[in-house]
Amino acid sequence: MNDIPLGVLIGALAVLLIVSGFFSISETSMMAINRYRLKHLVKQGHRGAKLTAYLLDHTDKLLGILLLGNNLLNAAAAALVTVITIRLFGDNEWSLTIGTLAVTFLILVFSEITPKVLGAAYPERVAIPASFVLTPLLRLAYPIIWFVNLFVNLLLWLMRLKPKNAEAHSLGPEELRTLVLEAGHYIPQKHQSILLNLFSLEKITVDDVMTPRNQIEAIDIDAAAEEIRHQLSTSHHTRLPVYQGQLDNIIGQIHMRKVLHQTQSGELDAEALREVMREPYFIPAGTALFTQLQHFQETQRRAGLVVDEYGELLGLVSLEDILEEIVGEFTTHAPAQGSAYRLQEDGGWLVDGGSLLRDLNRKLALQFPLDGPKTINGLILEHLEDIPEAGISLKIAGIALEIIQTQDRAVKVVKVFPPSGAPQ
Repeated sequence: MNDIPLGVLIGALAVLLIVSGFFSISETSMMAINRYRLKHLVKQGHRGAKLTAYLLDHTDKLLGILLLGNNLLNAAAAALVTVITIRLFGDNEWSLTIGTLAVTFLILVFSEITPKVLGAAYPERVAIPASFVLTPLLRLAYPIIWFVNLFVNLLLWLMRLKPKNAEAHSLGPEELRTLVLEAGHYIPQKHQSILLNLFSLEKITVDDVMTPRNQIEAIDIDAAAEEIRHQLSTSHHTRLPVYQGQLDNIIGQIHMRKVLHQTQSGELDAEALREVMREPYFIPAGTALFTQLQHFQETQRRAGLVVDEYGELLGLVSLEDILEEIVGEFTTHAPAQGSAYRLQEDGGWLVDGGSLLRDLNRKLALQFPLDGPKTINGLILEHLEDIPEAGISLKIAGIALEIIQTQDRAVKVVKVFPPSGAPQ
């Protein structure tokens, strides 16, 4: 070693640091690469991606070759710096201390921190080309890595640890939601909103989107024929429930297309209505929207009546209600429904007491809690624990409310004052 020129030793040290840096940058880039992007490249037949995926599927062997090369090179660099230091400053404690500090600095800067920062910043650009070098190295050093991994596996067994396979890692609904949110620059805002709404279908139930019982338009089959014809001719719905006696006694459902001719000719009566109506379709309260969407598809129905555990009618939910939760509100509502939200000169909104809290949150950009009552009337009654009178003002979830009208032990009209800065 004393016969080797000092310049050659310094050049060898530089090579050792660079090669050690290669192992460091490869390690970081392999661990930081986007696995789903990598799977996409593998499906496209990218050879480098296939090699990278193979290495990541055998993490113990990959880390074995990376750390083996890195530590061997760092140890060689440390020994070489010691030789160079003795050549320059002699064999004493001060020179050895200077050599130790120098090799630590060189390894940190050129073989560890800088390469790993670059590997984390450009994982795909580094990992895929590096796989062409690491794969043959792994084959050459396989006996050494196999021997080392024997002790590693024994130690893990003693600690009762069993590392998961790389393929076992999967994304849950919340992780997918975060992924969609983070991909906002690549996905149009409307598409992003639809995807996020899809993730919520399992949490939202039919109770959250149904038309409340008191707003259901239905036909009493015991009514006079003239009254039935008038109701059908002025209805803005394509499907109407049919009841007998009281609304809880639903006996069927009719499609306007099947009675349009009889309505115009004046031949429609109760018997003709029974012939064309279809059996009612009932939905248990609390059914998740995604589940109900599948049921609509399986039964080829477009609307159903929501009932509680006692069989009492709670409301009506249609396929359109579910689709609105996914793609947003349609503009095909009946004219009567357009007056549910009326903007006042003082900035408040007059809202029907039966309005759903989800609709209020969406249309007026509010933050009413959704884990309890479903309507603004129910929320006020739960908050006050009493039947209020008109003129009472209160604040719920930081939103000011004023009760305008009450009727039949319920709040009929409420004025809502959205917080300042909320979009109108």
